[in-house]
Amino acid sequence: MSTTTERTPRTEAELQSMARDHLWMHFARQSVMTDGPGVPIIVKGEGHHIWDSRGKRYIDGLAGLFVVNAGHGRKRLAEVAAQQAEQLAFFPIWSYAHPAAIELADRLADYAPGDLNHVFFSTGGGEAVETAFKLAKYYWKLQGKPTKHKVISRSVAYHGTPQGALAITGIPAMKSMFEPVTPGGFRVPNTNFYRADDMGAPSDDLEAFGVWAADRIEEMIEFEGPDTVAAVFLEPVQNSGGCFPPPPGYFQRVREICDKHDVLLVSDEVICAFGRIGHMFACDAYGYEPDMITCAKAMTSGYSPIGATIVSDRIYEPFAHGDRAFYHGYTFGGHPVSAAVALENLDIFEEEGLNERVRENSPLFRAALERLTDLPIVGDVRGDGYFFGIELVKDKATKQTFDDDESERLLRGFMSKALFDAGLYCRADDRGDPVIQLAPPLTIGPAEFDEIEQILRGVLTEAWTRL
Repeated sequence: MSTTTERTPRTEAELQSMARDHLWMHFARQSVMTDGPGVPIIVKGEGHHIWDSRGKRYIDGLAGLFVVNAGHGRKRLAEVAAQQAEQLAFFPIWSYAHPAAIELADRLADYAPGDLNHVFFSTGGGEAVETAFKLAKYYWKLQGKPTKHKVISRSVAYHGTPQGALAITGIPAMKSMFEPVTPGGFRVPNTNFYRADDMGAPSDDLEAFGVWAADRIEEMIEFEGPDTVAAVFLEPVQNSGGCFPPPPGYFQRVREICDKHDVLLVSDEVICAFGRIGHMFACDAYGYEPDMITCAKAMTSGYSPIGATIVSDRIYEPFAHGDRAFYHGYTFGGHPVSAAVALENLDIFEEEGLNERVRENSPLFRAALERLTDLPIVGDVRGDGYFFGIELVKDKATKQTFDDDESERLLRGFMSKALFDAGLYCRADDRGDPVIQLAPPLTIGPAEFDEIEQILRGVLTEAWTRL
């Protein structure tokens, strides 16, 4: 007979008090708890909705954090986790293995393009990027090119919080307090076509802009010296700054440049993999083959933490024979419960055709959001799949953006809370220019697109009157 401990349900006041005294939230101002009204406490999820501790329901417009792609409340994922935990709750993949990790590695290699056949597990996206960075440096040392250690990424791109991943991240304000970070990170322009003029790039031809942006990567490689550059890290659709999709031909040109200069191309798909762009891996959507893919979040739809770095035969080869090892790993990498949940989650993707659903519905989602361009505050709607950003401007004609104080008042002071109060959980972000980001569970459809558009319309209309 099995028994579980009965936990006393806490009141709202008790939870807020405990949170205030002991919980340190991530990427958040603690002052909302110490000086403010407290923190929203989410207690339940079902489908594409979440409920707070006061019983109010919201649309989950961000899939948690670009994570819950198959939707909340999937009992079969919870059941698989419980079954695996009863059978083998934990064992490391340090010199040993277990069936769930082996089967998941096989499955991911099957989904990945080309000869990306080898899977190194971690517990999240930042760790997957850290793994790729370390592996790139080690790989070149083994090729007799020890000076190839620098990495190139894009302006405003976010690649994670570990010291190495932070060196690849292109957001100065997120790094200054931790400097010096790992050396060797260099930045090139991103693919924000809406701001092409600001970069001195072609602004009337998307394809020409893509070639221009890719060529800045070559320029940086040549400036730093090809014999010093290990890898280029790019997201298929750049998240931070507000969903910058790649112009046509961009990745094909980047691949050419990397091949020409003997530089590895890493597709950072922590957000974009597993359906966000309508494919298991977004590099397939844009027709390029990277040397490594980093992925995490939606592999389990968030039901258990996992991450992975998938590498090509070429990069794996030096480790395949003899006594050489990659001295790197994580206690919980390839965790049996997480791997079992991932396999079941990927079954759901296939059974329900979630990728096809995204590809089919994406134009309708875009059309619903583009209706908002009749508002004076909406400058641009961009993105792909179920992943869109809405850039807010002070003046549409000049594309004038908000200053820091206005951004603070608009986003943090009003918009985040107003959207949440109106029943939509999403992200109002100002790591670049102010944007609202949407990345809902892949289970939503046209009815929800309209509902999201209506909520945004109401809040954005009011935001404009407050300027």
